[in-house]
Amino acid sequence: MDENCNSFIPLAAPGINKLLPYVPGRPVSELERELGICNSVKLASNENPLGCSERVIAALQKQLNDVARYPDGSGFALRNALAERHGLDPVTITLGNGSNDVLDMVARVFLTPDVESLLSQHAFAIYAISSQAVGATLKIAPATDYGHDLEAMAALVSDKTRVIWIANPNNPTGTWLKAAELKAFIAQLPKTTIVVVDEAYIEYVDEADYPDTSMWLSEFKNLIVTRTFSKAYGLASLRIGYALSDPAIAELLNRVRQPFNVNSMALAAAEAALQDQVFIGRAATTNRIGMQQLCDGFHSMGLDWIPSIGNFVCVDVAQEAGVIDRALLQEGCITRPVANYGLPNHLRISVGLEAENQRLLNALKKVLKR
Repeated sequence: MDENCNSFIPLAAPGINKLLPYVPGRPVSELERELGICNSVKLASNENPLGCSERVIAALQKQLNDVARYPDGSGFALRNALAERHGLDPVTITLGNGSNDVLDMVARVFLTPDVESLLSQHAFAIYAISSQAVGATLKIAPATDYGHDLEAMAALVSDKTRVIWIANPNNPTGTWLKAAELKAFIAQLPKTTIVVVDEAYIEYVDEADYPDTSMWLSEFKNLIVTRTFSKAYGLASLRIGYALSDPAIAELLNRVRQPFNVNSMALAAAEAALQDQVFIGRAATTNRIGMQQLCDGFHSMGLDWIPSIGNFVCVDVAQEAGVIDRALLQEGCITRPVANYGLPNHLRISVGLEAENQRLLNALKKVLKR
């Protein structure tokens, strides 16, 4: 609907009138229904091409008899399992319906129309959406080499800066910050500024100088670390993520957390997924091999790409990416144009299985020759 025709806009909260909805990657069923294509491949939403652990399947089957019952609203078993894994107290953990849910809680707790929300150019869209929804003023620092420029971000910090959002690695660019630079940045922030480090892709990272910021929580009381089970753990459809923070922050987040925000299936699946780190190792290995396959393919076509440590890579197709994306859809390949992130010539491509990656590369080579 054209927003100019929406008579309810004057009744909405002030931040809503300029807000655009988040547009998810197209599902396979939609593409095949619209274009009559079979056996298409989806490399658009950074999902795990291996699926999930067999332990997860077993846990879900066990839960089927209790679908008429409300879930454990506190997520007791999962919070304790996460606490053991991280070496933290369960009171530091806030569960969410995906990590997006927790990010939105942060915005609702700490942001108001009188304060500022600071993020980087090309940063994950949810930070801006959640900030605008509560009416906070957005400050966007220019990126350097498609990634966070911490000096530029520091220059924008004021006494009104309430929340700073940092994705490490960043989605959609795959860029990352090293431990020393990120720690120094957090250390010089005012104690009244909350810094959120979103580590949705940490399980894929194999960089010696990449920080696990959950280990800094005792040092920085104003730090919130978010994680998800949607990526490497393969639980995207179940929607479950969590935040790690000082207990005082967790207590505030839990004040706005919706009752039963995580369903029983997701709770059981996440607990089972944590127990199968062998599966996570396989996922990381598959991703590393697939990433190399895609980058080798881009190189052979003379294309540039943004180096990534996630399970996706942004490739510069040297023309309007939306046109290439539509051509790829006709070939049964779903990718993600990222013009809405200020990257009009880039496609974000998730790493798939070997055959899926090759099909994408073959299709890309074909459509670029047209």
